Amino acid sequence: MKAIMYHYVRKESSEYPNFKFLHIDDFKKQLDFFEQEYSILHPTILLEKKVGKGVLLTFDDGVKDHIEFVLPELKKRNLSGIFYISTGIYSKNKLLDVHRLHLLLGKFGGEYIYQRMFKCINEEMLIDAHVEEFKNLTYISQKNDEFTVLVKRMMNYFIGYQYRETVMDILMKDLIEDEQNLFNQFYLSENDIRQMHDAGMMIGSHSVHHKVMSKLPLAEQENEISNSFGVLEKITGGLKTRTFCYPYGGFHTFTPDTEKLLKQYNCNYAFNVEPRDIEESDLLNHPQALPRYDCNLFPHGKIWKN
Repeated sequence: MKAIMYHYVRKESSEYPNFKFLHIDDFKKQLDFFEQEYSILHPTILLEKKVGKGVLLTFDDGVKDHIEFVLPELKKRNLSGIFYISTGIYSKNKLLDVHRLHLLLGKFGGEYIYQRMFKCINEEMLIDAHVEEFKNLTYISQKNDEFTVLVKRMMNYFIGYQYRETVMDILMKDLIEDEQNLFNQFYLSENDIRQMHDAGMMIGSHSVHHKVMSKLPLAEQENEISNSFGVLEKITGGLKTRTFCYPYGGFHTFTPDTEKLLKQYNCNYAFNVEPRDIEESDLLNHPQALPRYDCNLFPHGKIWKN
């Protein structure tokens, strides 16, 4: 059984010529491929603790693409997927730093943002923990230019969280007009989430603030898990299944304590990023770190750049 990971599924935009996404036309072709070569399974199969033959569809980050482009296609085919939401946006009304970075890179490219970023940072903002591990394991399945990789690693892993938002605030203020309007267009609204839930889609937690869990103290990890599930329970009117996926993904982004916390908060299963099939032993022995493939590892999964 294969779990497939998607993020942005949309059409091209001249305003963001470097933005990376899966074109909706290719998404449709990939669904055709999966239906022909395998079958597309309903997510509830994971609760049976048995491995089915086919693929599961998962979608991260709660972006507007998922109701505008993905949901109509799934409904047309009578399919269901899991949609993972970072809930902090609904209280803060501000773009998450990870998505601000995507938009900056998409609009200006890696080299330009690299040069602007280094005018805003100094050595005291950097952290030492896991640097070599993060350097070796991050973004290895993505096709990024050298500057984009450097920018992503610096902002997502090497800068302390107490500094990152300030740096992103400076870059956004200088380079992007009307961030609030952009925020309103970027994410699923609470009504969108309810609509998707009512249409038979499974809604899962992607934490509160989309931070690397292994970088956080245990108490903060607990808040990221418990608060995110609490918000989603309220929005949907109740989750029949509790499922989680780790922001950024990979074994370097969570710890055994993270897995214990998820179990403590009645999470049925969680997804890692690891390109292999789900085996029955995973479901029985390691349900809080199930493997997932990136969609770009399969036919028609090529990520576009406008």
